[in-house]
Amino acid sequence: MLVELRSRSQITIPAEVVRKLGAVEGDKLEVVEKDGGIFLCPVVVCPKAKMEQIAKLVRKADTETHKLKAYDDVDQMFMDMGNNPDEL
Repeated sequence: MLVELRSRSQITIPAEVVRKLGAVEGDKLEVVEKDGGIFLCPVVVCPKAKMEQIAKLVRKADTETHKLKAYDDVDQMFMDMGNNPDEL
């Protein structure tokens, strides 16, 4: 698709591309220049405080996940849960 650079360095992104991305007015795009090309990447901007909360939850989940027992045998997993797999 061809677009034209307008005054103030503006371009119009074709509606088909906008629809495929699911983009709406107000969405943020990162502009990346690489190897002579310009790439627009949709991004989500979150407040730092929210990102810190998310990071804390991820760290907690990671710590708790390492405490979980891994099973190679489904029957043993059911037995540890107090269920006899033959009765299920």
